[in-house]
Amino acid sequence: MSIKKISKEQPENFEFNSKNFDVANKIIKNYPEGKQQSAVMALLYIAQKQNDNWIPLASMKYIAKLLKMPYIKVYEVATFYTMYNFAPVGKYHIQVCTTTPCMIRGAYDLIKVCKEKISDNENELLKTKNCSWTEVECLGACINAPMMQINDDYYEDLDKVSTEKIINQILDGQDPKPGSYKGRKNSEPENNRKTLINLNNA
Repeated sequence: MSIKKISKEQPENFEFNSKNFDVANKIIKNYPEGKQQSAVMALLYIAQKQNDNWIPLASMKYIAKLLKMPYIKVYEVATFYTMYNFAPVGKYHIQVCTTTPCMIRGAYDLIKVCKEKISDNENELLKTKNCSWTEVECLGACINAPMMQINDDYYEDLDKVSTEKIINQILDGQDPKPGSYKGRKNSEPENNRKTLINLNNA
């Protein structure tokens, strides 16, 4: 797993578009007076989504001003959590889990495909600049291991063949279907449910 580096190429300015500005203000209003700085993580997420999946330094300064807090505090929060990116990752950011359950069930086969199809190195943009990959810690879908997250969606029960299919679709400009690639619903047993079979929402 590589350390995330801050991009040397930074935009001079950043501000939320009108839609995201309204969303940010609604989030800030959820907090009592004097506690609005607690909205910092949500606003960092909005900034990342607006800026093609990465957070420039200018956006941290903008959020600091919006929340009336020191810029360094925004920077500390952003750099503490792994879900924030500080350099371009492309339209599709592929995160491959290699924690124990995924590792035991073949996560490194997924890594091998990423290296073959995208780049030998983590966080390195493909020449088309539409995707990159990185190795991450547990994403919380252990029962459906091995799995990976692409942007906001989970792709589960993967193997080399299904991972190649997903990445090929991305390279062709298509949005792959998220969910289990063994056809199971949610986290039900691989050999189908044996209980609660008559409940539609089970």
